[in-house]
Amino acid sequence: MTVTVTPVVGADGSTSKNGNSAGVSSAADRSAFLARRRLADCILIGGNTARTEPYHRTPVPVVVLSKSLINPLADNRLAHCWNLSPAKALERASKTFGPNIHVEAGVGIIRELIAANLVDALELSITEVVGGEDVIDVSELLTHFSHQSERSDAGTRFISARK
Repeated sequence: MTVTVTPVVGADGSTSKNGNSAGVSSAADRSAFLARRRLADCILIGGNTARTEPYHRTPVPVVVLSKSLINPLADNRLAHCWNLSPAKALERASKTFGPNIHVEAGVGIIRELIAANLVDALELSITEVVGGEDVIDVSELLTHFSHQSERSDAGTRFISARK
């Protein structure tokens, strides 16, 4: 199983602005994100992400982790709503959909998976946006990965990190 976390953050570490990640994204980030997403066997998100982000159409199955089991993506025929821990969901998703899982969830799920040593790769986009919400410490996040490379495109920094 290969678990890749794919967050976008603003220059100040904010993971959302005005309620969703589009506020901190850039055209370069969006293009890279969509290209990576098509390579996944499955996408894993949390319920809040499902309610605030555009997941009504996805190229691959999307698993929504939610305690309510009311699927916020009922109009997406590839959406599945599971009441599982992130770790158990990864295990089930790998068996059900394939080993290449992209985590596009919020900060809480990302931190939980990294703490459990379940993330193999990080594909981080850092845009020039500031003044958002849900701030993460990018430096701390990167300490969990020993191999890192970086490139820039149109004002967006792209950091690829591996264990």
